[in-house]
Amino acid sequence: MKLVKFSVTKYRSIIKAHNIPISNTTVLVGKNNEGKSNLLKALSTSMGLIAKYSHNSRWLRMGNNRPKRIRNSTQLQKNIYNWENDYPIGLQKKRGTKNTKFRLEFELTDEEILTFKKEIKSNLNGTLPLEITIGKGDEYEIKVLKGGRGNKTFNSKSDQISRYVAERISCNYIPAIRTHTQTLSIIDDLVAFELSSLDSNPEYKNALKKILEIQQPLLDTLSERILEPLSEFLPSINNVQINFNEENQRIRYRRDFDVIIDDGTPTSIEYKGDGVKSLAALGLLKNKTYRSDASIIAIEEPESHLHPGAIHQLQKIINSLEDENQIVISTHNPLFVNRNSIESNIIVEAGNAKAAKNIKEIRDTLGIKVSDNLTHAKYTLIVEGENDRAALTAMIPHLSEKISSAITNNILVILNMNGCGNLEFTLNNLQQQICMYHVLLDNDEAATVQVEKAENNKLLEIKYLTQTNCNGMNESELEDCIDIKIYVEQIFKEFGVTLNHAEFRKNNRKWSDRMCNTFKSQGKPFSEKTKAQAKNIVTNCIVNDPANALHPQKRSSIDSLISSLEHLVIEDS
Repeated sequence: MKLVKFSVTKYRSIIKAHNIPISNTTVLVGKNNEGKSNLLKALSTSMGLIAKYSHNSRWLRMGNNRPKRIRNSTQLQKNIYNWENDYPIGLQKKRGTKNTKFRLEFELTDEEILTFKKEIKSNLNGTLPLEITIGKGDEYEIKVLKGGRGNKTFNSKSDQISRYVAERISCNYIPAIRTHTQTLSIIDDLVAFELSSLDSNPEYKNALKKILEIQQPLLDTLSERILEPLSEFLPSINNVQINFNEENQRIRYRRDFDVIIDDGTPTSIEYKGDGVKSLAALGLLKNKTYRSDASIIAIEEPESHLHPGAIHQLQKIINSLEDENQIVISTHNPLFVNRNSIESNIIVEAGNAKAAKNIKEIRDTLGIKVSDNLTHAKYTLIVEGENDRAALTAMIPHLSEKISSAITNNILVILNMNGCGNLEFTLNNLQQQICMYHVLLDNDEAATVQVEKAENNKLLEIKYLTQTNCNGMNESELEDCIDIKIYVEQIFKEFGVTLNHAEFRKNNRKWSDRMCNTFKSQGKPFSEKTKAQAKNIVTNCIVNDPANALHPQKRSSIDSLISSLEHLVIEDS
């Protein structure tokens, strides 16, 4: 089961936000005070009301001397919805019905549809839309929004259906301000959830029973001490008993704890900094054992209180949660924008919400200024120098129709970073500009050093890196992948140097070193200026004959690059 659509009417600053698509990762972006946090809180509130509704119907079935329907209980709404605070203040004195409405549409798997039919005794076509209405009084109700003759039957089973949903999908809401109390509350829920698995363990149940037996004589003694003074004022009192309910005792054991963090000095989380509290609250969700079918994690401004390095670390944690959860976050940080699915980014403005249509909308909302060539681009291929950029621009149309189309339509751009020493700077900028990227580097010592730095700073993953490896060579660069036939004559014509001998052809060093040795062996000087001139000649020859530029036995890394880029742009090309 997963949530696929969400609507809110008249909740805090949100007057109307309808049919917001919810994907595996949904990102709410917007300027301050536009309603992002309230939209996130609305999602948490609606899921909380479903869980409470389900819980109360369970009390009814258990016969715990509860009212027949506890929909109207103010205790039920405590910390979930408060009309005075949560209904738009500007509408509170106006005439008419003053209700807040939430609509959630869930999508069920084939297996869940069969289970629904078995448990609820009703047929479902794959989607389950629920509407929650809550107003100034204590009353709220949940309806199933299914058309046709079966609608009345569905709504007569709203208790069962709410319970069905609550048992299969949970929601964790993490606010932006994360004090130690709020962090402990999040951990509290996780601890209680994990330890609840012991409830059916016979050894655990016997241990609790034994503890109760040992405690009881002391409780009986204390009861007598309380009875004596009370009897003087209330002669009708016959007895006083202090008992620990077994269920409450289990809960108490789960809730009575502290969290000690040892980062060189073992200290209670209460006394740690805000960044540590944030990472503790969010990081623990990564290792939660999910026994329900699905889970929603709503996070308000995950970047709050964190330095840039920790934000990159946290982004990886959030990405890793996607396998077991639906993630909904609000953010001002472009690092968290969902680059893979533009429509999963929801632009919140003036209390309304809509799915983004393109990357430019998101950049404008976040106030991001980018260069003209990146304004509309979604993907960037980063190369070391201008020769690499020109060579690949010429060759790509002969290597991949998809990538060529992406370049033509400005979906993919090739960016020259002017030397691999600028890798970290370039990657940081692209992340801030909400660009997905792939990196092509030489296979040499300088590139290896920069790759290690970028990986350590969470800026680069191996799957987004290609290096120009050539079989039998310890180091290599793009020119090593090029067939000597296309430029050998031009090198001789320009410099009077022949490349048709072993010094150049059979040496396993990279192209620049081989070229230097070849020049010197033929009595020619070879400076950085000469190297640049030689590279320009090779590039011009590639541009003049791109179809035959790659060496048949040394092109594998370029073919791998093309394959990686095709995977990046396949949905857009």
